[in-house]
Amino acid sequence: SMELPSHPTLRLDQENICAVRRLQSLQGIQRLHLQQNEIERIENLSCFPNLRFLSLAGNRIHRVENLQPLQHLCVLDLSHNQIQTLDTAELPRSLHRLDLTGNECTQQHGYRELVVGALPHLLQLDGQHIPGGMDEEEEEGGSSSSEDEGQESLSEPGNFFTAGKDFFVDLPRELAGRSQQRRREALKEHQTRLEELEKLQERQALLLSPAPL
Repeated sequence: SMELPSHPTLRLDQENICAVRRLQSLQGIQRLHLQQNEIERIENLSCFPNLRFLSLAGNRIHRVENLQPLQHLCVLDLSHNQIQTLDTAELPRSLHRLDLTGNECTQQHGYRELVVGALPHLLQLDGQHIPGGMDEEEEEGGSSSSEDEGQESLSEPGNFFTAGKDFFVDLPRELAGRSQQRRREALKEHQTRLEELEKLQERQALLLSPAPL
């Protein structure tokens, strides 16, 4: 009833979210923005089975885990977290782009070679292209969707479905609250226009009234 599948991008960035709660399957979501929150663990993302783009940048994540159910994930941004050691076995093999900039794990000996060797479809790591990587035309199905997702700005506002941190607790209440807010704003704007119209009519009356003898 929420028609969430019609909004393939879900923005929950900068909402002070501390944890991703368990949700029912949201198969329509393909791009999920969770950057700049307070998340400490990667968990409960299996409800997004068709996810292709995931940003968890700027959180408090200590390890890469629980990403294997995301078999279609192409772009993963985990930059500026607190990941000290990287277990490449936890990374989906479907990844085309991965960003771990700002994590201590990037200082591991042989880090880049280890990641590239573990991800056969990887085209870009930490903003740098992989020499000899798979050509764009050879990507899955010959589609350019992963390229579009890779170029998507993490901060650029757009026509996205946006919810607050209570999304994970009570989505219907969140949507109802936003609807009421829109009605209040529309009523306020209507009242403001009526007041402006009354002032304009008063001025016109003064200008048209006959001068005293």
